[in-house]
Amino acid sequence: MQRWLYVIAVMSIASTTCAAEAVVNIDSPMPPPNWALLERQLLRAQADACAEFFEKYFDERGYLLCVERWGGDDGPDDAIENCNGWPILHAMGASDDVLRMYKKAWDGHLRQYTAAKTTEVPFARDGMYYKEFPVMFDWQHNGEGISVFNLQGLSDPDDIDFGLRVRRYAGFYMDEDPGAPNYDPKHKVIRSMINGSRGPLMRKATGLDWAGDPIEVENRFGLGHGERNYEEMVAHFKDYNDVVGDHPLNLISTTLALNAYLLTGEDKYRTWLLEYVDAWLQRMDQNGGVIPSNIGLDGTIGGAADGKWYGGTYGWGFTVVVPQTGKLADRNRQYWGFIGFMNAYLLTGDDRYLQAWRKQADVINAQKKIINGQAMYPRMYGDEGWYSYVPQSYDYNAREIYFLSMDPQDRSRAPQTGWFDYLEGKDPDYPENALRADFEILRRKIEGMRDDTTTPDTRLADDPMQFNPARVRTLLQLTQGGWLVERRGAALFARLRYFDPIARRAGLPEDVAALVTKMTDDMTVVTLVNINQQDSRTVTVQAGGYGEHQFSSVEIADESTTVDAPLFTVKLAPGAGETIALQMQRHVNQPTMSFPWNR
Repeated sequence: MQRWLYVIAVMSIASTTCAAEAVVNIDSPMPPPNWALLERQLLRAQADACAEFFEKYFDERGYLLCVERWGGDDGPDDAIENCNGWPILHAMGASDDVLRMYKKAWDGHLRQYTAAKTTEVPFARDGMYYKEFPVMFDWQHNGEGISVFNLQGLSDPDDIDFGLRVRRYAGFYMDEDPGAPNYDPKHKVIRSMINGSRGPLMRKATGLDWAGDPIEVENRFGLGHGERNYEEMVAHFKDYNDVVGDHPLNLISTTLALNAYLLTGEDKYRTWLLEYVDAWLQRMDQNGGVIPSNIGLDGTIGGAADGKWYGGTYGWGFTVVVPQTGKLADRNRQYWGFIGFMNAYLLTGDDRYLQAWRKQADVINAQKKIINGQAMYPRMYGDEGWYSYVPQSYDYNAREIYFLSMDPQDRSRAPQTGWFDYLEGKDPDYPENALRADFEILRRKIEGMRDDTTTPDTRLADDPMQFNPARVRTLLQLTQGGWLVERRGAALFARLRYFDPIARRAGLPEDVAALVTKMTDDMTVVTLVNINQQDSRTVTVQAGGYGEHQFSSVEIADESTTVDAPLFTVKLAPGAGETIALQMQRHVNQPTMSFPWNR
């Protein structure tokens, strides 16, 4: 049985060298496994449901049919979040209609919220967006609002508008736009926790800044935070004042520079990203291993919070009163900043970006107390020291660290995850069970969407979000060995990607299914199958979400062949399939958004 054929193809690999692209011929019969049929049907069903969702909640301009508002409770970021997951869905192989819809929604929401203006919130009176970007807000919300755009390059990196926006957005944080002086290159700080296309907010924020203009609430809207009226909306944010100075949330902005580097290959974007993340790495080291939640304008730890490393809005000591209940709520968001360290790791594979967060967890867990016979661990730090003790050890970002490192010691730190168990051979039924569960969730979302009686004037931007049909976590894990980072404006983190060289698009070709069954630091095992019994299919397999890894060899049925490239192509005969073991070197190539045939 012939499996191998070699063709010479000129490809740019990392340093624009030429290499031979291996082509694997697979003609071993494989009756379509249940998981393969479920994957293909789930891709189709979610794409069809996205079309129904788009038809109901968006107009012909791509505008979301809702009441347009500014604010942390409901605002421009929520409008485009209704399409979360759509870019990954298309990039995995769903219909091109999904790409067209979310691009239309992105363009539409830019126009919609540039035209939408506040009357009382000062910095959005001339438009909530400026230069196609939020005028200024925190990166919990900016990150949510940029999530769809950040992944467009997976499917359409050559779109002219996308390229212009990628460069413009990165420039807001690289001291390239004089109207947006967000970054101080001398002290390596983003000057405020609230920042954007009009620069940083260099004063204390108010409840109005966060809550947005007054609005009728009673008998009209059901607010996400549970507020019963506008007064409670403002009260929710009344203590969100101390925003001057840098905060770990700003690390989410590094994905803008990462996008620009992936698109252009220009070193300045990589240099800035690593410079900024390294500054935070140094601050963690100077602060006893714990990331500070405030950095002053002069670069000192706690410099804009009376010297308190734990100070500031969304800081380690940020505990506020819930207005409708009077109870206290801890709102520490420093752990969201790990995205910046993930980005630096994607570029370098340097373990020090993970080790800093391992050390932080160790420092925090060392503060445990035995309370009523039970070990309790802190989550917050204030003037009196560590507080807010809970029974679980501190393990924020532990799953992400293990996914990135594949170090068995990191596995012991990570909370239980069904997918990790499956990769270790403990739950062979996981793929089918997880896919079937996604079908049930999809059914409920469609049912809820069809039963939704809200009208555009009684609907806030985040209301339809609960019915968004794109649920991509399971498909991403199973097909690409990928880790989904939600709500933080992340890039793609995946062990494999696929391209259709015949249709010239991203994703698994029609009728092709993939199942990653094992991953270690230097190996990935994947089964590829063509469920079409009449026609052959061709798929290009890439090492890493952006070609950052390198295949060393490909092994099928104990027959191993050297590849030494970030790509190889598989030709699947009708009804054929095989399990392939891929030896890999990780983080050795310059990552890129470019499709294989354009390099």
